[in-house]
Amino acid sequence: MSNQNQREMPRDPAVRALIGQAQRMQLSRRKLLAGAGGLGLAAFLAACGTGGGGGSATSAAAAVTDMSESDKNVFWANWTLYLDYDDKAKKYPTLEEFTKRTGIKTHYAEDIDGNDSYYGKVQAQLSAGQDIGQDIMTLTDWMTGRVIRQGFTQELDHANIPNMKNLLPTLKDVDFDPGRKNSLTWQSGYAGIAYNKAKYPKGLRNVSDLWNPDLKGRITVLDEMRDTMGLLLLDNGVEISDKWGDTEFAAATDVLSKQIANGQIRQVKGNSYKEDFISGDAIAGIVWSGDITQMNFENDNQWEFVLPDAGGTLWSDNLMVPVASPRKANAEKLMDYYYEPEVAAQVAAYVNFISPVEGAKEAMEKIDPELMNNPLIFPSESDLAKAHVFRSLSAEEETNFNSQFQTAIGA
Repeated sequence: MSNQNQREMPRDPAVRALIGQAQRMQLSRRKLLAGAGGLGLAAFLAACGTGGGGGSATSAAAAVTDMSESDKNVFWANWTLYLDYDDKAKKYPTLEEFTKRTGIKTHYAEDIDGNDSYYGKVQAQLSAGQDIGQDIMTLTDWMTGRVIRQGFTQELDHANIPNMKNLLPTLKDVDFDPGRKNSLTWQSGYAGIAYNKAKYPKGLRNVSDLWNPDLKGRITVLDEMRDTMGLLLLDNGVEISDKWGDTEFAAATDVLSKQIANGQIRQVKGNSYKEDFISGDAIAGIVWSGDITQMNFENDNQWEFVLPDAGGTLWSDNLMVPVASPRKANAEKLMDYYYEPEVAAQVAAYVNFISPVEGAKEAMEKIDPELMNNPLIFPSESDLAKAHVFRSLSAEEETNFNSQFQTAIGA
């Protein structure tokens, strides 16, 4: 999911909604997704929980001494707007409770605005087997697969995470991390389109609607290749979970390049695109579902999120311990805590992403019963049928397609 901001804690009946994905760029390597319409949420997420991106460098495995017994701290890098937050107290309630229970002080940083940008910041240290200053990093499926393959993470001790038993069965054995030896799902969600309802009352139904002349210069798109290109491919009639190649990708890239060159697209951004929506500089764009739900709660319900008729993408983000973290056991305790259904429900009530924890929906009844029927937290079959998983890419494809995308957006 890439990053976000701060807001309040599950206040009223609103709270936000992200939703769906199933592993691969965002939640799953999208392979099994073509026939998702007939699957339940667990089966759908499982189908998405497939393979990782390119890249094959390996780090110098560091000889790390775990200092968790004497060092009662844990450092966590996450996306913005991705954890329950109390605006009045200026604290994260679930983190406060964790510290109260365990005595472990948490240091939470909204450091991740995009998978590639964060990877670029820490790759050299990870490659050298050095501590990056974080005990948990939260990255999307495809990037998760890459850093695991490169040896940039530590293997988890499942004995320290007994609540891992609550992980949705379909997410327990994903192709980018068989047996979940090095990662655990944090949240899942959709990429789709959104628009300001007051400033663009005629609305949008598909990505191609973003190219309407009256929206020129008021569009933002995501800098996550699999989301933006996934939506463009779908809009071109390509089933992104099936076989497709250079020709289809080039056609979609041509659309993106054209709309950037002619000024239709204002900017290509990570989570910071929200600032353009809130300021009014952007009226519409390609977005993540949870962001829109959160912004709506804090800004009088100004925007409408839409899964395009042609389909949206599905993704998940994952928790991992970096290769040289000296507090792995503390990180595992934190992961275990967030796999308690009651805690998972509290987080879901705030961020409104799809929770990977069995029992979270039932636990939601005590927090906010209305959210049990929120399709952005607990998706409907019809919405899942419109969500597609970006297929796994080979290392060569990853390099090739990412290069084309970066060239198109001028990065």
